[in-house]
Amino acid sequence: MVKRISILILFTISTLLVSAQQLHKIREVRNRIDSIHYVIHEYRDSMRTEIRDYRDSLRYARRHAYDAVPHGIRIGWGDQMFESLMWREEGHHIGLPEGGELTSDENFRYTQHCFIEYMYSVNYWYSFGLLADYSGVIWDQVTRNHNGEELERLKDRSFHNIALVPTIRFSYLHHDYVSLYSALGLGVNINTGTELDYKDRYTVASPVLNITLLGVRVGHGRWYGSVEVGGMTAFNSPDELYMLGSRIFTAAIGVRF
Repeated sequence: MVKRISILILFTISTLLVSAQQLHKIREVRNRIDSIHYVIHEYRDSMRTEIRDYRDSLRYARRHAYDAVPHGIRIGWGDQMFESLMWREEGHHIGLPEGGELTSDENFRYTQHCFIEYMYSVNYWYSFGLLADYSGVIWDQVTRNHNGEELERLKDRSFHNIALVPTIRFSYLHHDYVSLYSALGLGVNINTGTELDYKDRYTVASPVLNITLLGVRVGHGRWYGSVEVGGMTAFNSPDELYMLGSRIFTAAIGVRF
């Protein structure tokens, strides 16, 4: 009986020793796995930190690049779609009584919009400045007899619009080579020419509104190009309409300094 109890005790002790050794090995494996996880997490966190710092440095450099060269000048061209639709030749009137004469406007020429703009960049998304825009229409005043034969032609009939427009611009997507922006300008337009208006004035000043719905700037460094879609409007009243949605499309080249 004593022998059986001794064997049972020895078996129990050996089993406990083996279990203890296995637990120790399991703990060692767990510790090694935990240390590997720790190294992996540390490496992952360090890489995330480096990537975030690099991304922030790029953003900082991109945003503050405007601080070094905040001044910009653009020279560009815009269309005269409104003027070409409103002021155009309407054809000759033939069939007047014998000896009758008719004076009409013919041979319209359009200067298109020519402009220069200065902008100061406060930061990468906001800038302000001044736009100076010129456009004009020139035509011939022709007198014809009842047969449509030309009797007299005056080639100096014209009107001109000179707009000075303080402008603010907002860039809502900015990258190294491409940026998107919108702009709003409100200023004064001077309309002058050879013709008297219905108030017997040759020169009239009126408010002018210029809106850039979408502008795309392409370039890297100091030189860049831009295209815009918008419109310029100038009038005092429905009877004094000088521009309405003119200058819809523009293209320009610019330099920052």
